[in-house]
Amino acid sequence: MPTVDYGGPVAVTRDIFWVGFHDAEADMHCNPYLLVDDNEAVLIDSGSIPQFPVIMRKIIDVIAPGQISAVVASHPDPDVCSNMAVVEDVVERPDLRIAAHAASLRLIRYYGLRSTLYAVDRHDWRLTLGSGRVLEFIPTPHLHFAGSIATWDAASGTLFSSDLFGAMDHDWQLFANASYPPDMNTWHEMIMPARSMLGAVLDRFAALPIARICPQHGSVIEGQAAVQDAIAHLRELPCGLDRL
Repeated sequence: MPTVDYGGPVAVTRDIFWVGFHDAEADMHCNPYLLVDDNEAVLIDSGSIPQFPVIMRKIIDVIAPGQISAVVASHPDPDVCSNMAVVEDVVERPDLRIAAHAASLRLIRYYGLRSTLYAVDRHDWRLTLGSGRVLEFIPTPHLHFAGSIATWDAASGTLFSSDLFGAMDHDWQLFANASYPPDMNTWHEMIMPARSMLGAVLDRFAALPIARICPQHGSVIEGQAAVQDAIAHLRELPCGLDRL
């Protein structure tokens, strides 16, 4: 696999970019993604305050910040979205929308946001961009937050899976290899409540024509065969209460 330069934005597809922070000493990486659609962009899981300067610099390498029309938060954890108020300051759009489940927005509002809070569960689980491109939100309740969601972009075949399919790994790389599925074990055993709660969500994912999974932690899983292998692996993994 070619060497990836983590110092700048990394193209996952021609219109999706990883804009995260690579910490060579860490065993957990957070992955903000930027989806660009013509002259409009959506930032997915914008990241934390400490990582904001790196994230925004990488965004600016791809687009003007004012092109961001929405920020998606898969859940309200600070590693996922605590920098959104600072993102607002740089984007400077009065019509910026913060898209999340209503249960998440109850907590996200305490980050001091002034933008429109867009509850996806009250908008038919969809966000439509100016071009007509639709982002669909899939509820993943209690995996690991009550209002957790995944984001499905049918146009590119990409599932932004939030904490699901994440991993902890000292030898992190952005793009997963064939040995990735066992790397998901420690993260899911620790953060997910029980294997039984994964089943219905994994069934929903398995029915989609997913070309790649972009998790909030861990590595991008590329290709339908690798995606199905990862789904099959999680189906059999005891986690949370199963291990007590």
